Amino acid sequence: MTSQQVQPPRWKLSYGQKVFLLATVPLVLAMLTLGILVGREAREMSEREIAGLESQMIAAKKAELRNYLSIARTAFGPIYGNALPDDEEAKTEVLQILAAMTYGNEGFFFVYDYEGTNLVSPRQTWLIERNWKGLKDAEGTPVVGKLIELARQGAGYHSYIWPKPSTGEEATMVSYVVGLQDWRWAIGTGIFIDDVLESVAAARAETEARVRRTFLYIGGITFASVLAVFLSGIVLNLRERRLAEDKLKRLTQRVFDTQEEERGRVARELHDSISQILVGVRYTLELARRRQATGDLRAGDSLNSGIDHLNGAIQEVRRISRDLRPGVLDDLGLGPALQSLAEEFGKRTGIEVEFETVVFRNRLDQDAKIALYRIAQEALTNIERHSEASKVTLLVRGTKSGAILRIQDNGRGMQAGPRETPGLGLRNMAERMERLDGTLRILSSKTGTVIEAQVPLSHMLPPAGRSKETA
Repeated sequence: MTSQQVQPPRWKLSYGQKVFLLATVPLVLAMLTLGILVGREAREMSEREIAGLESQMIAAKKAELRNYLSIARTAFGPIYGNALPDDEEAKTEVLQILAAMTYGNEGFFFVYDYEGTNLVSPRQTWLIERNWKGLKDAEGTPVVGKLIELARQGAGYHSYIWPKPSTGEEATMVSYVVGLQDWRWAIGTGIFIDDVLESVAAARAETEARVRRTFLYIGGITFASVLAVFLSGIVLNLRERRLAEDKLKRLTQRVFDTQEEERGRVARELHDSISQILVGVRYTLELARRRQATGDLRAGDSLNSGIDHLNGAIQEVRRISRDLRPGVLDDLGLGPALQSLAEEFGKRTGIEVEFETVVFRNRLDQDAKIALYRIAQEALTNIERHSEASKVTLLVRGTKSGAILRIQDNGRGMQAGPRETPGLGLRNMAERMERLDGTLRILSSKTGTVIEAQVPLSHMLPPAGRSKETA
C-alpha cells in the first residue's frame, strides 16, 4: 500500500480582496497614525496648560512669600539698620521678633547663619542651635546649604521636601530667603504647596478624561470614514481598472503601429534599393552573357559593372542590417556605435555632424546601450526629415549619476501647436527612458532643438563585469 501526501490548496487573494485591502489598509493605518498624533498633541497641549496653571499658582505663592518677608523686614529693619556687625543685643532683639512672627497653621520664619547653624525655628524648635549645613531632603536635594548660597547671592527661591510642623508628614515646600550680609544671616520663610499639587492633579485627571473622549470621537469618525472611503475606493478602483485597460489597449496598438512602420520601412528599403540594384545586376549579367556568346569584347566590362552593382547591394544589406541591429554596438560598445551612426548620417545627408565624447569605462548594461542608441537613431531621423538643419552635435559621456546622451541641431525647431500630441518617435524615446527610470528632456526653439537622455547609475554594470570598451 502506498500513501500520498495531499498538500492543502494555497490561499490566494481574489481581485475583490486585493481591492479591499488596497482601499482600507492604508486608510486604517493613516487614521491610526492620525489618532496617535492627535492624542499626543492633545496630551502635550494639556500638559502645557497644566504647567502654565502650576506656574501661575506657584508664582502667586512666591509673591505671597515675598510679602511675608517684606513685612518681617519692616519689623526688624530699623534695628538692623542702626546696628553694628557685632551688636549682640540687636541680634537677639531681631531673633525674638522673628520667633514671634508666625502665620496660619504652618507658616513661620527661620534664620541660619552662614556656617549652617539654625538660630530661629519657632514651630520646629529641635532645629535650633544645631548645624544643618549638609542637610538634604528625602529626594537628595540640598536644603540648608542651598538656602545659605542663595542668601549670600542676595535672595532667591528654593523648593524641597520638608516635614509639616502640624502633622510631621513630608510635603513639598517653597522657601524664599534673603541675606543679611553684615550679620552673615540667611532669613527666610516657606509655604507648603499641597493645594497647588492637588489642583494640578485634578486638572490632569480632567485632561485625561477629555483625551479619552477625544479618542472615542476619533474612533467613531474613523469607522465612518473607513466605510465611506472603502465604498468610494471600490468605485475608483473599478474606474482606474477600466482606464488601465484602455491605456493598455492603446499601448498595444502603438506597439503594433511601430512594428508595422518598421516593417514598412524595411520593405521600402528592400524594394527601393536592394530590389532595384539586383534587377540592374541581372540585366548587366544577361548583357555580359549575350556579349560573350557573340564574342563581343565588352563582355568583361559588363561583368565588372555587375560586380560593382552587386557590391552596392551587399553594402545596402549591411546598412539595413545595421539599422535593425548594429553589430558594432555589441562588439565595440555604445561610443563607437554612435560614432559610426553619426558618420554614416553625415555622408548620407550632407549635414555636418560633430561627435563629442569623454573617454570612460563603458559599463552600461545592454538595455541602456540599446535605448540610447535607438534614441540617437530616432533623433537623427527626425532631424533629417523635419529640422532643415545644417549642423548636428552629438555628445555622449559618463557622469557621477550614470550616462548622458545629448543631440543638438541648428534647425527650425519643433513647430507643433500647443494642443498637438508628440509624434510616435518622441513617444518611443520617452517610453524607453521611462522603462529605464531615466529622464528625457526636449528643448526646442526657432534656433534649434536639444534632446537630452540620461540613464541612472543603476544601469551601470558592477566593477567585476567591466569591459575595455570606451564611449
